Amino acid sequence: MPVISSKFSPPSCLKNGHVQTILGAVWPLRIDLDYTTERLELADTDFLDLDWVRRGNEKVVIISHGLEGSSRNTDIQALAQALSLAGWDVLAWNFRGCSGEPNRLLRFYHSGETGDLSIVISHAAKNYSSLALVGFSLGGNLTLKYLGEASPHPAICGAVAVSAPIDLASSAMALDKNLGNRIYLHRFMKSLKAKVRSKAIRFPKDIDVSSLSEVRGFAKFDDRYTARIHGFQNAEDYWSQSSARQYLPNIRTTSLLINAKNDPFLSKESFPYPEAEKNPHHFLETPESGGHLGFIDRQGLWLTRRIPEFLSKFAINCGATRRKAQSNDAAEESTAAQIRVAGIHIQPDQRMSQSEQARSRRNSNHRDWRAYRVLECLWRVQNNPQ
Repeated sequence: MPVISSKFSPPSCLKNGHVQTILGAVWPLRIDLDYTTERLELADTDFLDLDWVRRGNEKVVIISHGLEGSSRNTDIQALAQALSLAGWDVLAWNFRGCSGEPNRLLRFYHSGETGDLSIVISHAAKNYSSLALVGFSLGGNLTLKYLGEASPHPAICGAVAVSAPIDLASSAMALDKNLGNRIYLHRFMKSLKAKVRSKAIRFPKDIDVSSLSEVRGFAKFDDRYTARIHGFQNAEDYWSQSSARQYLPNIRTTSLLINAKNDPFLSKESFPYPEAEKNPHHFLETPESGGHLGFIDRQGLWLTRRIPEFLSKFAINCGATRRKAQSNDAAEESTAAQIRVAGIHIQPDQRMSQSEQARSRRNSNHRDWRAYRVLECLWRVQNNPQ
């Protein structure tokens, strides 16, 4: 896993990890994107909702979102737009129960559920010669686990994981124990508890919510609900089996892991430097700043430039390599053309509805003292771009 020296460089007043994390979640964007939604019916009677951006390309990127996110997250849509402009079709899929409609079964999704990802990949591969994977946060762990736990689909030519908690136990403890993470923990618990209560109404014999109000963090939530619903013995068993780090040495797909050193969700266990020199196929990039899914610089969302740039370096030859590998019945590594995709500068959205603007203002009005400094810094950056 070669270690890449990162070029991400935010303004000095935006380097704080919490500032990056919060700003990344509330940054208003101009997105001109039309999803085409497809409902994929599954063999177990459940369903997955898939959002497509189709431009008639031969290659497609499959994007996996994070915990309690969806394909409608602004960072997912911004990346989909950037990839579309870079010559990719895009499939942003929703985990079970994350598309705005509850899924049908007792189970929903978790950090190690690669089965659904595999189904989505096989479905997309029917119409595309080349596939790439991108995963944000939980979706990043899912993506890397999929690549390393077994032989991936032969159409996959590359992958990028961002802000990925590849050691779930330590990340759960970071969120549960660090006082600075309470704002994030509260939002996750509120959403997850509501989902469990809804499940309990439909499956009262399978879910006991009598002590749900006592749950304050991931240790108890994963032990009482995530693990039991999905067939694990306890939280430790769930974390152990679902963490992607153990599978990194097995990855043979050209891929990149981007984890910021000041990500408040991650501990040192999610920075796999010991494996860095042992796997030439998997690259590691650890910017000094970026927070959790933040990565805001003077041009906007850096990830909308970095991810297409990385994928473009090898994907142009991916389809040809796949066909050659299939004909020879052996995998051969491609020598990729060095192509750089121009940076995409996404301006703040002037077309947001009044309700969307109000929601954005409420989200950005967090209780941290850094909020004022962020707004002040943004004003300086806009008026002093150099």
